Amino acid sequence: MAKRVLIVDDEPDLLKVAGFRLKSTGYDVVTAVDGEEAVSLIRKEPPDLVLLDLRLPKMSGSDVCRWIKTDDKLKAIPVILFTASGLDRIEDRVKEAAADDYLIKPFDGKELVEKVKKFIG
Repeated sequence: MAKRVLIVDDEPDLLKVAGFRLKSTGYDVVTAVDGEEAVSLIRKEPPDLVLLDLRLPKMSGSDVCRWIKTDDKLKAIPVILFTASGLDRIEDRVKEAAADDYLIKPFDGKELVEKVKKFIG
């Protein structure tokens, strides 16, 4: 069975490109456009990994990540944050949110796949 990846971003083009790249590599991809939708999807069927934008409508990516990482049933799910923010504060934000890793937008499709494989094979 394919590993399930949840991609959360409010940019349709990013969802399409990242989703296509991961699907073509053999992953099952689910998408959400805001933090509340992400939480709802995770509650229904927890994914193997979450790719999460920091800036989201309704609930920030940081809040979604902290919610995942403080839930005993979900905290083992790897979370990779992505953002267009500069590098100067990204490592602090990753620590604050308790995320496992990050990608800076725009990112290379190969780099995306490598990060996902690092955590879920």
